[in-house]
Amino acid sequence: MNAYFVTGTDAGVGKTHVVCALLRDLRARGVRAMGCKPVSCGDRKELRSMREAAGLPTLPLDSINPLYLRTAADPRMGAEFERQSVSLPALTGQVQALAAEYDTLLVEGVGGWETPLCPGKTMADLAEQLQLPVLLVVSNRQGAANLALLTVRAIQARGLMCCGIILNQQSEEWDTAAVTNRTLIEEYTGIPVLAELIQGEDCLDAAILSA
Repeated sequence: MNAYFVTGTDAGVGKTHVVCALLRDLRARGVRAMGCKPVSCGDRKELRSMREAAGLPTLPLDSINPLYLRTAADPRMGAEFERQSVSLPALTGQVQALAAEYDTLLVEGVGGWETPLCPGKTMADLAEQLQLPVLLVVSNRQGAANLALLTVRAIQARGLMCCGIILNQQSEEWDTAAVTNRTLIEEYTGIPVLAELIQGEDCLDAAILSA
């Protein structure tokens, strides 16, 4: 199963942007690839972006997002407000079944690594159930090295492999931190920075996944 779990140091760091950038390149290479979010909250615009990037704009959203919560909050509270149950075994099975349909599957988590998912469980527990290599997305700004190191250590504490880091430049301005983050992150985490996306760049060489 050629699949990866995509997480971030926090919400809003550009996980979906990275997933879509990879999907565009995989599609161009003739690879049957798809992104999915086992759980999404608020709206589904990110899911629509994924299926567009994969070249399957009419694919039913439920097939790549089995649990949709309309409440714009962490899944733990969203599910409680909507009186829905969250089952890790069910989500794991659904992701595994979806992965069998594609050559490559990019599984995006909600928010950051430890986003509350259901009572006593977080997104990290789902990642641990899936046992996939983890791709970490980091916003390229001041403080990125600290957040990357904390998240990498948390991933490794779960017995999972962080296979690489993507730095996502979300600002037009390149300050000293943005220029030096790559060196610091690789030095302190021991994990390679596979790519640095600049603002506005919407395609990412998928060869990094096998680097």
